[in-house]
Amino acid sequence: MAKIRRLTPQHPGMFRARVLRGERVTPSMHRLTVTGEDLAGFPWQGFDHWFRLFLQLPHQQRLRLPEFTGDRWWQPYLAIPEAERPHCANYSVADFRPESAELDIDFVVHRDHTGEIEGRAAVWACRARPGDALAVLDQGILFDCPSDASEVIVVADETGLPAAVNILRSLPRGTVGRLIQEVPTADDRRALDAPAGMAVSWVVREDAGSVPGTAALHELLRLRSADGAGYAFVVGESTLATEGRRHLHRLGLPKERITFSGFWKHETARAA
Repeated sequence: MAKIRRLTPQHPGMFRARVLRGERVTPSMHRLTVTGEDLAGFPWQGFDHWFRLFLQLPHQQRLRLPEFTGDRWWQPYLAIPEAERPHCANYSVADFRPESAELDIDFVVHRDHTGEIEGRAAVWACRARPGDALAVLDQGILFDCPSDASEVIVVADETGLPAAVNILRSLPRGTVGRLIQEVPTADDRRALDAPAGMAVSWVVREDAGSVPGTAALHELLRLRSADGAGYAFVVGESTLATEGRRHLHRLGLPKERITFSGFWKHETARAA
């Protein structure tokens, strides 16, 4: 994950929760709604608010979490014996309802050549039942748009869709710019609450065997100009993030006005 600046809380909160319900919202996205008394105090900021998701291992009777202070959670996490260490993965908030302490998490459903779901978190989510334990560690937001930005460009593959959806609905209504959003199938498209000046380009991946993010990158490479006073947010598979940033910088957008983050890397991330 690469970023110029990070708006991470100095004292991130850990919030225990339990599964309330699950549903397949599109062919490639499975949503879990989780709740818990702790979540009533979740400091929701909108935009691409993200968190570390901790999952109980199948053989465990109780979810074990690292004990830490400040923002140094990684070493305490690694200090937990491997047989007891919870699985950890990064996710964006799909939606949050503070009045009911409900948080939605969208899991991308990828399948291997045999049709089996890939990825430990996705497998867990699709099998989850009401009452299953989990925890989220608040990590703040990556989206860092300057107040004087003349336009906003957002580019993502399906792993960045929850972030893109919330960024668009969090933007000032007078914002102008463009979203390039790649999805696996046409039925993965959804209605968006976007400012009128934000053009939305859904890029449907026609080849099921192609690397996610490639189609969105090709669409971005068709862009021949970018306002140097604008801002861009490019996330998803690592090649999309890095090559997208290079292209936008070549077009004249300063590096400090580009947030890019490789959420995963082809051939290695699906084991996460």
